[in-house]
Amino acid sequence: MQIIVQIALVLAVITVSVALMRGGSNARNLAIRRMMLVLFACVAAFSVFFPVALTRLAQLLGIGRGTDLVLYALIVSFLIFVATNNHRFRQLEKSITQLSRHAALEEAEKPWVGKQNES
Repeated sequence: MQIIVQIALVLAVITVSVALMRGGSNARNLAIRRMMLVLFACVAAFSVFFPVALTRLAQLLGIGRGTDLVLYALIVSFLIFVATNNHRFRQLEKSITQLSRHAALEEAEKPWVGKQNES
């Protein structure tokens, strides 16, 4: 049973990472992130109030303790965070590069403008 949970966790990390890397900053991705945040908050509150249930769930999944299950969830969440921030950083780099190129072209000397005024 433990190998099934491990495979499921790895597949979840890969699937979510690919989905977040491919998606842009549109309304759909924002809604997904907000739903994941609400789900995380609900699960966190549940685990605080009912730690025994979390341990039972972990044992049902073949994981020894509830804290180990929380650790695995934290790792998955961290990887999602890293993937999202990496995607966002690449988008910002692309925007800054385009803005820099545009500004350089706007501020560049235009020798043809000066020659027309002299004639």
